[in-house]
Amino acid sequence: MKAQEIRDTYLSFFEERGHKVVPSASLVPSVHDPSVLLTTAGMQPFKPYFLGLERPPAPRLADVQKCFRTTDIEEVGNTARHMTFFEMLGNWSFGDYFKEESIPWGWELSTQGFGMDPERIWVTVFGGDEELRLGPDQEAIEIWRRVGVPDERIVQLGRGDNFWQAGPTGPCGPCSELYLDRGEEFGAADERPGDDTDRFLEFWNHVFMSYDLAEDGSVTELPTRNIDTGMGLDRMAAILQDVPSVFETDHVRPLVDLAEELSGRRYEEGGEVTRAMRIVADHSRGAAFLIADGVVPSNEDRGYILRRIMRRAIQQGRTLGLESPWLGRFAERTIELMGDAYPELAVERETIARWVGDEEESFGRTLERGTELLERLMADAKDSQTSWIDASEAFKLHDTYGFPYDLTKELLSEQGLSVDDGGFEELMEEQRQRARMGVATAHGSEDRHGKVMAFASDAAPSRFVGYETLRTTTGVAAVEVEDGKALVKLEQSPFYAEGGGQVADSGILRKGDEEVRVLDVYRVGDDQALEVEPASDWVASGVAVEAEVDHEARYATMRNHTATHLLHAALRQRLGDHVRQAGSAVRPDKLRFDFTHGQALGGEELGAIEDQVNEWIKESHPVRWLEMAREEAEGLGAMALFGEKYGEWVRVVEVDGVSRELCGGTHIANTAEVGIFKIVSEGSSAANVRRIEALSGPAAIDWFRAQEQSLREVGELLGSPQDPLTGASRAAERLREAGEGAREAEKQQLAEEADRLASDAAKVGGVALVCARTGLADQKQLLDLGSRVRSKLPEESAVVLGGADGGKVGLVVLASKAAVARGLSAAAIVREAAPVIGGGGGGRDDMAQAGGKDAAKLDEALAVARQAVERGMG
Repeated sequence: MKAQEIRDTYLSFFEERGHKVVPSASLVPSVHDPSVLLTTAGMQPFKPYFLGLERPPAPRLADVQKCFRTTDIEEVGNTARHMTFFEMLGNWSFGDYFKEESIPWGWELSTQGFGMDPERIWVTVFGGDEELRLGPDQEAIEIWRRVGVPDERIVQLGRGDNFWQAGPTGPCGPCSELYLDRGEEFGAADERPGDDTDRFLEFWNHVFMSYDLAEDGSVTELPTRNIDTGMGLDRMAAILQDVPSVFETDHVRPLVDLAEELSGRRYEEGGEVTRAMRIVADHSRGAAFLIADGVVPSNEDRGYILRRIMRRAIQQGRTLGLESPWLGRFAERTIELMGDAYPELAVERETIARWVGDEEESFGRTLERGTELLERLMADAKDSQTSWIDASEAFKLHDTYGFPYDLTKELLSEQGLSVDDGGFEELMEEQRQRARMGVATAHGSEDRHGKVMAFASDAAPSRFVGYETLRTTTGVAAVEVEDGKALVKLEQSPFYAEGGGQVADSGILRKGDEEVRVLDVYRVGDDQALEVEPASDWVASGVAVEAEVDHEARYATMRNHTATHLLHAALRQRLGDHVRQAGSAVRPDKLRFDFTHGQALGGEELGAIEDQVNEWIKESHPVRWLEMAREEAEGLGAMALFGEKYGEWVRVVEVDGVSRELCGGTHIANTAEVGIFKIVSEGSSAANVRRIEALSGPAAIDWFRAQEQSLREVGELLGSPQDPLTGASRAAERLREAGEGAREAEKQQLAEEADRLASDAAKVGGVALVCARTGLADQKQLLDLGSRVRSKLPEESAVVLGGADGGKVGLVVLASKAAVARGLSAAAIVREAAPVIGGGGGGRDDMAQAGGKDAAKLDEALAVARQAVERGMG
């Protein structure tokens, strides 16, 4: 029976018995479960249901869950069953059925659905525990007898083997496991399930969650009893396909076959070849799944796990003599094998290929240099008849060559050698101290451009994600400190690097409460490097940071960039198709546009051009961007910029019904977001090249306000306000239009923000909750945004929003009618949270607000509000 048949058989069996089949959860756990970095067990996504924090979608569920563990990573390759990535089949009951149904179903599916020989199946049950004051699980024993298992194949085991508990306290209960007897050729006649041997293979565990374990060790019965079962798909496939290891099953063996094909070696050779092929197969498969679920390689947390398995695979590929690039072939084979069962693999095919390729390329160089040095060190150690290498040598491998310390230890262990962990850590701490002292580098006299180029080329390219998001969590790929500042390379970056006339983004890098400012972003081909200040010791290679673009500056730049495209189109419409862009500078505060034209523009022409741009703004034209072949883009009439170099694949920005241009810059989604457009100067830039400077959005509004004041003052000074009044009237009209456009843009921005916040809603006691910090401190704006968010949530919902601007802090809470009916009170939540920010407030059960003065305590106030919601809905 193939792996997919096993999945289908299992799920259909329980679906026929009233279970709702649910898809696998991500390998990246919910942010509300910080206990683990990755999903390590089939029951983990269901913890909120078992703990009563959330309501399950049905009382009976069945699934196949992706899981990932590294606790036994050193055993992967050494045994026939250890893997990092695996699948767990599970069926679950939340206060519905119990042992009377679970046990017979387990027997029926095993013997009839999977066709296993009933004479070879043994079971274990809980044999009791004095400390828990519980006797043997007689109920389970009796049920097993009734389904046909004789007493000699029912084995009672103790608490360590057959009693499940989530932790030192909380839900727990006895369990019963099913084992396959592989026969006396795998062990002695007197061996039994529970012995540490190969004869009996456990394939299904049934947990009967029926007790609550207290701190004093006593147990009381739970108000509702639950079922939690787990069957390892890979192990079951090995049993049903009658193969000696999980690596020879139909959904894993093709990866081993690929290793044989590329290396010319045979899996059956044994020794280091078999071990290497197992590691390559398992780790490459696991890497593809992790990347598909959004994990990227780094030197911290789950990103480090991904990097570690990829680098172990790459190292073992070297053992097999595989020639780079090869890791991407295994990722693609994984997608072919498992893409039907897990469509996210196919969807993220390009992302997987990119990260796998980047890591193989960067680590390949490291591996070659580091392995050569390590081999010399191991040879020297053996020549001198020592069993270890000096910590300083391991540190040199890590610091100079970027060779992972974990890999150094593993390779040494294979040769019976070791290294001093304590000594290595001391050297690492000395390095941290030197970094904190800000020791100058030896490259201070180098040309800046060359320095940045050299720095950027030493690490894998940064992946720009700034089109999609202004904030992301990423890893620091490289750092170089100089004169209190630092060059920083991010693994993925939301910061736009200066190019195509658009200035670079500014912003911050943050880790916890610590921040550094991003001063500049250098473009290096398709790559980039950041300049940050101050150079802080926590900004180090491998550290995970939150990278956030200055939202206000970016949106202002985006408005000006879209306005530049509108200006270009208006110039061509008014002056003729000879007008081409000859240069530009798109900044947050203003825009500058150089264009080919042989004479100065008169006032009437400038007025007509300005009016046309504002007309397009008022008409709210959608702005779209898409990537396509350059030939296709040119066929659609997309204009290219003079002097710009384009590849075969280009990005096209289209203002619907107005223009198409090849452009890599950032833009707003609708022309209405520009608000208003004002030309403030026109002049000569060079021979036959004119230059226009202009303002948009708030900057244009400020300009009109200044003009209005000037006109008023001029009128008063002259004592004859006739002409100034006419000008002021026109400015006032434009201000009105600007206000309308700005309000429309603000509404659109609020709508986008509401969509984003609503998409991040969490389930708390059955209530959809959005609890977030925003960039707004004004109560009216917060209420408007909160109302928009609430309108996008289910009937039972609550919204808690806060914002700070200088010393002003705002907080609003909104609760739906359904949530209020369940006892939630917005006013009560505000009364509890408001004192935290040094203020007060009030309101109704469905809406309340507060103001305060302590902006530093806003996050704490939001946490208090969230806890109040959790208690109210608990």
